[in-house]
Amino acid sequence: MYGDQETVRKILTELGDTWAVVGLSANRDRAAYGVAAVLQRFGKRVVPIHPKAETVHGEQGYPSLSAVPFKVDVVDVFVNSGLAGRVADEAVAAGAAAVWFQLGVVDEAAYERTRAAGLDMVMDRCPAIEIPRLG
Repeated sequence: MYGDQETVRKILTELGDTWAVVGLSANRDRAAYGVAAVLQRFGKRVVPIHPKAETVHGEQGYPSLSAVPFKVDVVDVFVNSGLAGRVADEAVAAGAAAVWFQLGVVDEAAYERTRAAGLDMVMDRCPAIEIPRLG
């Protein structure tokens, strides 16, 4: 498992409340849409990152992490594993504190690079499942 329970708790409770959600669009049928709504309910600011740069859940979207004009704390990644490593590298460059790869998103090399850069990281887990478990 990539991300022990202590790391999960730390990301969800200590590392900041601004979450860039990569792959978040206005498509209500996509998992990212529902997960972003749960994050908002738990007090997180959700920043949509998608090529369309749509406004989602009342938040302005951006076409890329590098286009966001303020610091994001956590980068939540809803892209396939083949693209996820590049997003993790962008999160490091953007100064994020943590990267979270969603269920089914696994890139062991990206995990190692991201941890080596000093960021906390979780892979193959869902914050919308984990955050209610914190109580």
